[in-house]
Amino acid sequence: MRSGTAKYKRDGECAMKNPLFDSYPITETMAGYQPVFWKNEHYMSFNPDDESWNLKMSDILEAEARLARFSPFIEAAFPETQPQNGVIESPLVEAKEMKQHLNEKYNVSISGAVYVKADDRLFVSGSVKARGGIYEVLKYAEDLAVEHNMIAPDDDYAQFRSEKFHQFFSEHTIVCGSTGNLGLSIGIISAELGFKVIIHMSSDAKQWKKNMLRKRGVMVVEHEDDYSKAVEAGREMAIQDDHSYFIDDEDSVPLFLGYAVAALRLKGQLEAQGIKVDAEHPLYVYLPCGVGSAPGGISFGLKQVFGDAVHPVFAEPVQSPCMLLGILTGLHDGIAVGDIGLDNRTIADGLAVGRPSKFVGKMLEKHIHSFFTVEDAEMHALLAAAHDLENMKMEPSAATGFPGPAIIHQHPEAPHLSNATHIVWSTGGSMVPDAEWQSDYEAGKA
Repeated sequence: MRSGTAKYKRDGECAMKNPLFDSYPITETMAGYQPVFWKNEHYMSFNPDDESWNLKMSDILEAEARLARFSPFIEAAFPETQPQNGVIESPLVEAKEMKQHLNEKYNVSISGAVYVKADDRLFVSGSVKARGGIYEVLKYAEDLAVEHNMIAPDDDYAQFRSEKFHQFFSEHTIVCGSTGNLGLSIGIISAELGFKVIIHMSSDAKQWKKNMLRKRGVMVVEHEDDYSKAVEAGREMAIQDDHSYFIDDEDSVPLFLGYAVAALRLKGQLEAQGIKVDAEHPLYVYLPCGVGSAPGGISFGLKQVFGDAVHPVFAEPVQSPCMLLGILTGLHDGIAVGDIGLDNRTIADGLAVGRPSKFVGKMLEKHIHSFFTVEDAEMHALLAAAHDLENMKMEPSAATGFPGPAIIHQHPEAPHLSNATHIVWSTGGSMVPDAEWQSDYEAGKA
């Protein structure tokens, strides 16, 4: 754990007190690498017909329809999806033992059930990024195929596995910048379709993720800098090639809508389990946040489906609270965690992002209920507890949401907590190599 004495220093040099500390006192605590909770003072009622929204429920339904068209291809290309008829979806699992652990650990009494949306078990690429990343690649593939009269929307999309399509897509390149999981999702599905793939990865990306991509024929370009520099490099490379398509985790509508589809699926799962969601029975959803596209897209979908009955809560590492910082100050991508002296170095590689998405921040700044930050050691401890108590295999970043139900109960202004349902969104873990995961688990037990 870092000492709070570093809060006014950077690179070993003395610095003047940051003016942000006076304007936003919580940033001084953040600068000391201390966990914080911030109730979004801009939070307001959701109006789906507000003209300021440039996306609607109809856009999410269109994305869901496109995924349905591709289900025969997914089922054929990835046999593990056959029981779900080519639909890539994760279970909703009640975590009774983990709820009790949270009560004891944080000295609270959580009202209502605690569930885990187990995106760590998603087929194909084993993380929440399987939603947005795979969806955007499929949309691009469909757009190309329709443009060149190779397919019509009512055709059998299983033919996307044919040699004809594979050869056609090999003339096109998909480029992306990633800390790891998005690159995995895009690389796996793009290579399966036949695209050339180039993934720019930041220095904090796990080596096993790079190795897995290379085994699938993906070109991995490693950068010494952080996530933002990797994205910038990928964007510049794609601009130089007319046959390259850049998937921008910071500013992509298709990516965002792919994540939003999760809300439609969750609605069905809640109904199947008889869980009521309305004003008197609210839903609190705890979402790990990096650049913001995945939790932002999911939150947008949740708001479209459940309106004011759902309250998204974002969880970030103490070293990388970029979305909290952007929305707190209203500066969005105009501020980075380094501006308050934070180093953006965390074990949660998928959340190691210094500068938030402007697109997501501006769209959802009034519709994220609150934010909290978590130390690396806490992630490790919660990862170990989730395995011991619920037999869940998570990455450290996927455990970031677990303190959420306890933290919300420590702030009683949250509405109707006595009747609430809590969902911790687990974002990845099933594809982590056993030795790597065991190391994280042992760190948690220690």
